[in-house]
Amino acid sequence: MTITEQIQAAYAYAASILGGDGSGHGMDHIDRVMANARLLLQDTEAADELIVLTAAAMHDTYDEKLVADKNAARTNTQAELVRLGYTPAAVQQILTIIDQMSFSYGLDHDVQLDINGQLVQDADRLDAIGAIGIARAFAYGGAKNRPLDDGRAARAHMTAAEYHGNGGGTIQHFHEKLLHVAATLNTPAARKIGAARTQVMQDFLDEFAAEVAGNK
Repeated sequence: MTITEQIQAAYAYAASILGGDGSGHGMDHIDRVMANARLLLQDTEAADELIVLTAAAMHDTYDEKLVADKNAARTNTQAELVRLGYTPAAVQQILTIIDQMSFSYGLDHDVQLDINGQLVQDADRLDAIGAIGIARAFAYGGAKNRPLDDGRAARAHMTAAEYHGNGGGTIQHFHEKLLHVAATLNTPAARKIGAARTQVMQDFLDEFAAEVAGNK
């Protein structure tokens, strides 16, 4: 199996898990993350295309927000990588990236991703911000029956358990996470894109607040 065929097969596996998702984590999200990853790969000669694009394709296949049993789903993803002919070293690299790339994991851990993991993390986080990020935030909030704005002040510091355990309103999610994503990006190319997308979100939030207050 060629590298291209392996990546295509990994993508197909992700589609079998995420194809019906309506919370902003479906295959349209995977397509954008992979496109972001390809863009970032152009500026990063040291990165491994197979590792980066496979991790980008499969990064939500055992996300605890999306599957009933994270450990079982992780085991299934690992087994699929083995079945597709990935080397043991490649399997370990891909799973480590997926295990450690999330925002919530970083709340409780000092994460030191290698260059491959940094590119995948950046590619995923870019899809959480900007106009796309706004759309995805409200899609997820709607899927989870969350209010637009629950009126509480945003939390400045959270553990992973607190982040997952208290849903809150979608507007709070912008202040607790999304406005801070750009500062966590690893690569210069991603940081440049992230700064512009953060401004898009800030402009939206300013407009939202003005309309809620009856000022516009």
